[in-house]
Amino acid sequence: MIERFLKQTHFESVEDYNKHLEFIIPENFNFAYDVMDVWAEEAPEKLAILWTNDQGDEIRTTYGELKEQTDQAASYLLTLGIGKNDPVMLILKRRYEWWVIMLALHKIGAIVIPATHMLTKHDIVYRNTRASVKAIICVDDAYVTEQIKLAMPESPTVKLLITVTDHGKPIPGRRRTERSDVVFGEPKMVAHDYLYAMGHLTTGVFWHNLHENSLHLTVADTGWGKAVWGKFYGQWFAGATVFVFDHEKFNADTLLRQIEKYHVTSFCAPPTIYRFMIREDLSKYDLSSLEYCTTAGEALNPAVFDKFKEKTLQTNSSHLHRATPCRPCDKHHRAMLRESVPGRGSIL
Repeated sequence: MIERFLKQTHFESVEDYNKHLEFIIPENFNFAYDVMDVWAEEAPEKLAILWTNDQGDEIRTTYGELKEQTDQAASYLLTLGIGKNDPVMLILKRRYEWWVIMLALHKIGAIVIPATHMLTKHDIVYRNTRASVKAIICVDDAYVTEQIKLAMPESPTVKLLITVTDHGKPIPGRRRTERSDVVFGEPKMVAHDYLYAMGHLTTGVFWHNLHENSLHLTVADTGWGKAVWGKFYGQWFAGATVFVFDHEKFNADTLLRQIEKYHVTSFCAPPTIYRFMIREDLSKYDLSSLEYCTTAGEALNPAVFDKFKEKTLQTNSSHLHRATPCRPCDKHHRAMLRESVPGRGSIL
């Protein structure tokens, strides 16, 4: 896949990468059509997403199935009046439907506004008015729906509210003139065109070091930017499987058991998550499937880095090897090198 979008796909050094990284940009590029639908055509049986939650539910969806679902979702949204250039706010936590609806809105050509479930009425009004939001699609959560209801009298541009239930079935859209039991800081808004997706090819391929056999987990709510660059664009450019763990309350033990159970190969999380993980007895978990670990969002304390490395080396000592000519580290920490080496790993 990446050969379609890069003139050179392998780099020997940072200097090589900086000098020779050059994109091939198709006319009217659209990630949903030019990447996801191509995977669906060329590898329809390949697993695109593996979604789980803290209730024990599981959804496995191939690229072929995901195309069918996103086509259906796009058609449904079009029938509700959502069209090209319409701003649509999504408040969907880590629900499976976020991935489907994101791609559906790409296919329509709508403007997606991801938002966190922690927004208050004030936050929602601000976004609705500043971005002229036309529709809100949200999770069936009492707090979220209540804040949206409170925001509606001050949100004249919003014409449509949709709730996604826990069973994955959308409640039919209702006009804002109807009562709705509905439905996705002061921040500045930054608009990205559809080429934004292309920029994260390098995130998935050269930072997360993903490949077609990767199972990648990024810990992030879908209201944050980390979601689109951590478990959407770059990962599917690489042809990886996106692993999602939908949970209401973070627990390090539960997360580690998910990594162990599903044999996650690539992991990315904020430093805070690593701080909680190293408090566990990592010898209790089989983490041998991990190939790369990365972090972003804030500075990672060297003591946390060293402790995580020490504990995972103890459980996976057979994987100790050199990742660069100058520094030995096991395969868990290729992505935690002090210097970024394209194709080998990095740390933010």
